[in-house]
Amino acid sequence: MNSITETDFRFPNQTGVYKGKVRDVYFIENDIVVMVASDRISAFDHVLPKGIPYKGQVLNQVATLFLDATKDIVPNWLLGTPDPSVAVGLKCEPIRVEMVIRGYLAGHSAREYKLGKRVLCGVSLPEGMRENDKFPEPIITPASKAEEGHDEDISREEIIAQNIVPEEIYVQLEKYTRALFQRGTEMAAKQGLILVDTKYEFGLYNGKVYLIDEIHTPDSSRYFYADGYEERQANGEQQKQLSKEFVRQWLIENGFQGLEGQTMPFMPDEFVNTITERYIELYEKISGRTFIKADNSDMRSRIEKNVTGFLKDLKPVNHE
Repeated sequence: MNSITETDFRFPNQTGVYKGKVRDVYFIENDIVVMVASDRISAFDHVLPKGIPYKGQVLNQVATLFLDATKDIVPNWLLGTPDPSVAVGLKCEPIRVEMVIRGYLAGHSAREYKLGKRVLCGVSLPEGMRENDKFPEPIITPASKAEEGHDEDISREEIIAQNIVPEEIYVQLEKYTRALFQRGTEMAAKQGLILVDTKYEFGLYNGKVYLIDEIHTPDSSRYFYADGYEERQANGEQQKQLSKEFVRQWLIENGFQGLEGQTMPFMPDEFVNTITERYIELYEKISGRTFIKADNSDMRSRIEKNVTGFLKDLKPVNHE
């Protein structure tokens, strides 16, 4: 199966390109971005050596589904998806805060809790919680967006004091974050899932707050299966997750956690195929839809043709 791990497009009126760990972002003139979801996969802040066929399509289509389902809550950057692996939207000025919201004591919050911390990003955590317990109500634990390296925990008070974003804008971000998480929680519940935690990124366009990037994908969110959750908690068992956690587990079992001196293990084709199957399973479980594989025989030509045609027909953008 073919996958796309590197891109070098030259779209009409292209003015620049930014290549992230997973997605390549092409800038068109001053106000449009073309976001290509590659088949690269990252874990422990490292990109794995092989592409995962259809992974980019899965992420792009999940993000599109949730962006369309939440545009009544907050305007978002998306203008269209001309290709299964590509989204085109407004170029917004990113707000340098990642809005992380947690409904359960899991992942980073659980690790901090085990260390004895009872305040996370200025938010007090109740005593007596166990890993994966539900919080009395969801908590917002922002992270400052680092230009390089890891994002860092930051409190609401620090964000406002450092003037990273004006207080009235930050209050708006919190309101949007809670409403988006509520909508995501309701949509997950219909699919027999629990939305455990997630992150949202926002930007400004003409001075107005827009939701940008991806939302509620397996790369940005953690899901538990609702069936059996209570029983597993009562028995002190690990929860059944719907995320890319299984990739991290495979790396750990093969001696890699991104630490200095460690070597990335060889990925056999069988494991690559397993990741593809799991991502397709993720899509179908989250969306309730059957995944239709795109024709990947010549992905570069397909993407170039679809995006070029879309940009040609795109009307001038005027979002006030």
